Amino acid sequence: MSMFNRFLGSIGLGTAQIDTLLERGRYAPGEELRGIVKLRGGHIPQYVERLELVLMTEYARQLDGRSERSYCELERYTICESFTLSTSETKDESFSIVLPSRVPLTIDNTPVWLMIELGIDRTSDIEPNDHDRIEIIPTVEQSIVIDGVNRLGFRLRTADCIHAPRIGGKFPFVQQFEFIPTSYFRGEVEEMELIFLAAEHQTELLVYLNGRARNVRGILVDTDTTVDHFLRFPLTNLEWRSMGAEGFAGELAEMIRQHL
Repeated sequence: MSMFNRFLGSIGLGTAQIDTLLERGRYAPGEELRGIVKLRGGHIPQYVERLELVLMTEYARQLDGRSERSYCELERYTICESFTLSTSETKDESFSIVLPSRVPLTIDNTPVWLMIELGIDRTSDIEPNDHDRIEIIPTVEQSIVIDGVNRLGFRLRTADCIHAPRIGGKFPFVQQFEFIPTSYFRGEVEEMELIFLAAEHQTELLVYLNGRARNVRGILVDTDTTVDHFLRFPLTNLEWRSMGAEGFAGELAEMIRQHL
């Protein structure tokens, strides 16, 4: 039995057919994703200039005072260069790619999808369908943060990708997680926003405690906003794992009390 049993998507190329299968459908940022592209020739030979996989997501941005959704190409992976698929020929191209460390989590309907592109046929503006989507789950470090926040009685209210080019680095957005207090800090903190800035061997956490006038979405619209507007936990992944969820909960509680 093939180990690649998660059907991703299928496209037609003339009379030829191209299917993509993945090893599984759930991955964490920075993980390796393995799969296979199965090509089946049609009634006539078909030239393929280049076969690529494109990792996509979308984010919200403000344009002329209104909110709009924009697509973002996170990464482009070349699977194989030019070839000709003969009549009725079958051809399998296996691949192994690494997801970016800052690929957003698919929480609260944030979509992440992979799609096939063939050479000069640009299709990055095509909306994802159910087969294209992949699930992105938290890394160990992100799970430690989320667990620690939950231990302090905060509950996730919403998550979204927001236009923030000054903070997003390679990408024009960041994913912000909005938590509300349900116990310990209820009545003292209106809401708390978290942003992960992951890199190789490091996960920096930005924390914004919402006063009653402005939330993080508001300050991200400000083009002058930088990471210095947030409380920061710039820890290596080893430090996060050593601290654990309970240790982080204590550190975060102390930081919140100092800034109330």
